[in-house]
Amino acid sequence: MELRALGIDAEQERIYRHLVSAGPAHVPEVAAGFGLDENRAAHVLDALTTAGLASRDDDRYIAAPPEIALRALLVRRRDELGRAETALAELTELFRASAAGRSVRDLVEVVVGVDGVRQRFGQIQSGAARDLRAFVRANPMAVSAAQNTAEGEAIQRGVRYRVVVEKPVLAELGMLARAEESLDAGEEIRIMPELPLRMIIADGELGLVPLNSAGEPGAIVVHPSGLLDALIALFESTWDRAMALRPEDGSYAEDLTDLDRRIIALLLQGFTDNAVAKQLDVSARTVQRRIRYLMDEAQVSTRMQLGYRLSTLRRLRPGDAGGSPGQ
Repeated sequence: MELRALGIDAEQERIYRHLVSAGPAHVPEVAAGFGLDENRAAHVLDALTTAGLASRDDDRYIAAPPEIALRALLVRRRDELGRAETALAELTELFRASAAGRSVRDLVEVVVGVDGVRQRFGQIQSGAARDLRAFVRANPMAVSAAQNTAEGEAIQRGVRYRVVVEKPVLAELGMLARAEESLDAGEEIRIMPELPLRMIIADGELGLVPLNSAGEPGAIVVHPSGLLDALIALFESTWDRAMALRPEDGSYAEDLTDLDRRIIALLLQGFTDNAVAKQLDVSARTVQRRIRYLMDEAQVSTRMQLGYRLSTLRRLRPGDAGGSPGQ
């Protein structure tokens, strides 16, 4: 259980847990047990007392029963969230009511600078409640795959995350493994030879399109409008035409090794033997040997026949699942 959502930081939570499990403690005991000086330990214990999670009896600090103390904090936080949701609904309605009188510049917000783009990118993902759609191209201008922590958080919240990745992205060392980790986490990823732009769209209500320019990097944030509708339509038409990175209908033989599955995924994207070997950190001879095995299993005599057989097996119906690295 994490208590950060209730306003209790990690250090306070560790010490509260200690009081709950080990019983009452003095400041010197807590300081020694957690590697703190006594002033810091006293400060944390006093903060727990103020939050209602502990009480003081002479020089000892005693944990308050979690069922009572934490429930009180939870009820208070729910009340705060309820008021925040009411304010959000009021502001959203006010925003929509004034939309008719807005000019074009009000429907498109310009963000300048890497930090600004990175902040908006994170905010859009963190604010998504239902779904996220994204186009990912090679050489991200603001947020790399490793930096995009908001992606995993969105998936954990139950947000559907669909991503179309440009083929050159998979050629980058380690990106196939990262994409597979994203698939395992619940993302849906499809591949296209190339994409016209980078973008991310949240809940069909807000979009971010990074802009390439000779000067300082920037992006436009697109609010509900005909432009956003066009971006959504572009994503959906591209999604329907793109190829899933991993078959989701169990069409591959279950006895294939992970290496074989990765080789197949890269072969179907048009990678050469040497490119596949580099990406998977194996020798080109190993790749060729596994392809020969796959040809024998598929009972075909040429690579073209193998490619056709595999692409036929893994072809998905439009709308089936098939999300991501960075922006």
